[in-house]
Amino acid sequence: MAQVVLIGGIRTPYVKMGNAFKDLTADDLGVSVIKELLNCFNLGGREIDEVIIGNVSQPAEAANVARVIALRAGLPKSISAYTVHRNCASGLQAIADGYDKIALGLADIVIAGGVESMSNIPFLYGKELRELVAGIMSAKTVSAKIKLLAGLKLKYLKPVVGLLAGLSDPLIGMNMGQTAEVLAETYDISRKEQDEFALASHQKAEAAIKSGRLKREIMTMFLADKNAVVNEDIGPRFGQTMEALTKLKPVFKKPHGTVTAGNSSQITDGAAAVLMMSKDAAKALGFETDVRVYGYAFAGCEPKTMGLGPVYATQKLFNRDGWRLDQMLRVEINEAFAAQVLACLRVFEEEGMGALNPDILNVNGGAIALGHPVGSSGTRLVLTLMNELRLNDLTGPALATLCIGGGQGGAMVIMR
Repeated sequence: MAQVVLIGGIRTPYVKMGNAFKDLTADDLGVSVIKELLNCFNLGGREIDEVIIGNVSQPAEAANVARVIALRAGLPKSISAYTVHRNCASGLQAIADGYDKIALGLADIVIAGGVESMSNIPFLYGKELRELVAGIMSAKTVSAKIKLLAGLKLKYLKPVVGLLAGLSDPLIGMNMGQTAEVLAETYDISRKEQDEFALASHQKAEAAIKSGRLKREIMTMFLADKNAVVNEDIGPRFGQTMEALTKLKPVFKKPHGTVTAGNSSQITDGAAAVLMMSKDAAKALGFETDVRVYGYAFAGCEPKTMGLGPVYATQKLFNRDGWRLDQMLRVEINEAFAAQVLACLRVFEEEGMGALNPDILNVNGGAIALGHPVGSSGTRLVLTLMNELRLNDLTGPALATLCIGGGQGGAMVIMR
């Protein structure tokens, strides 16, 4: 099989929902990163064999958003594009699909990434209103339309918040925050531990931003309609304190829960993409071939403890490819919830995989500080690892892993 290398990547700033990106659609965000990626590597677009984009809340007005993004970004119509959806791992799934295509010789150059505009997840209406509107539209006369309209009741106008529906598991009747509460209770993870973890995420993100370590992965976004520029994440709280975190009330298990808005990931808009090539294609074009995708795995688990998915996916990957946790030079575990990451760290040890060195975990902060645009996060984890290996001149493997709503986990090892 062909070796698969990561040439580079880019992402938008990650911006809290309802903020600077609230008027940008998922395809707007995706177009920005694809254009920037092509520009960074001086590619015209004809070199690309496939575009693969992860997206969770797929917009009705941009079906197969990957294709919409590719064409709006100026790629030739002859280049195919498709969208993948594996909940929070959609961006990782895109890279996994790109890896498969290149490794099997089905493509030489792939753009893989993820996009999410959580600000634009729609409100939904129930069956009664849908049937009423359908009846009015199909009625043949004005009097018939008026008669149907007279049957409108105020309760029909109560919307379902699409965001909340999307963050809930229909099989167990729980939202993702409630599954984090299950882990906190099962593994005796205190509120204090969770808040301390959240504080560290913000502190690491603040340090990374101030030092410029994140500049390599973040593009500048020009918002012409607002006459504004966004060139860093809007989410990390500079000067965050334990005092501020401890004042927050539990959200998912009132009044005695431990999971709060402060120790959970932020709801965010953003996009990320990486350029993947076969090693031979990269050499022919004169690109660096130092970072390769070594392998990936996905695994299922109990939906109520979906947060443990990273343990089982990592275990599956390591058992197959012969890795150990203590070999990893950097590890990115998506911070869906502080309780979820802390539970994973405990179960890594319980499963005999060893203790994870905290100094190599989420070194620039994680989703609690940076945000979690669900379709994009998996791509960001890999992008961050690639840059960390290069910036610190590290030679060896690094692990990206994350939990997936519904009871799954994804893991990928890259190597320099």
